[in-house]
Amino acid sequence: MPGLFFSHNNMTELNGKEDCKLAEGKIHKKKQKAFGADLKNYLRCMVPHLESGIKSSNTRNVMLSAEEVVQWSQSLEKLLASQSGQGVFREFLKSEFSEENIEFWLACEDYKKTKADHLHGKAERIYEEFVQSDAIKQINIDHQMREATAKKAQDPTHSSFDEAQRTVYILMERDSYPRFLKSKAYLNLLNQLQTNNSK
Repeated sequence: MPGLFFSHNNMTELNGKEDCKLAEGKIHKKKQKAFGADLKNYLRCMVPHLESGIKSSNTRNVMLSAEEVVQWSQSLEKLLASQSGQGVFREFLKSEFSEENIEFWLACEDYKKTKADHLHGKAERIYEEFVQSDAIKQINIDHQMREATAKKAQDPTHSSFDEAQRTVYILMERDSYPRFLKSKAYLNLLNQLQTNNSK
């Protein structure tokens, strides 16, 4: 009967939706686990192991201390002033799909140190990667700022991206940074370092 066939389809559809919800839940858990694993791997690289005798002249070993990690909670500025802090925060932003913010901020910091004859090329790259309306890693700035930044990037100076960088910084400070401080990744890292110190 057509009626029975129709209701059977609805049942299949319902089961499909429940399966999707279950799958979404599993994916979310996997993302959290993947973030944890990524962070562990990152920290393993940052914290030198005594047994590995590999040393490179241009990579300095960074030992994380509980004091440094506590300082990250004082301000976003202190977090970003730390090489390790940048890395851990970037991994957190990746888990929230907003790593373009820190990548743009770091690109701007690098841009400010650029020699005058290289400004044009770097400004073009930063504009194409982060600012233009179809950029791969488009940052969240309004249309007016996008236009103003585009004009400044065409005739670049060391301050061409300052306004956009400030906006992205404030966005991270008000939005992502408070969540980072409450995240399991940050709290577990701090707890682990404090436990190691007390041994």
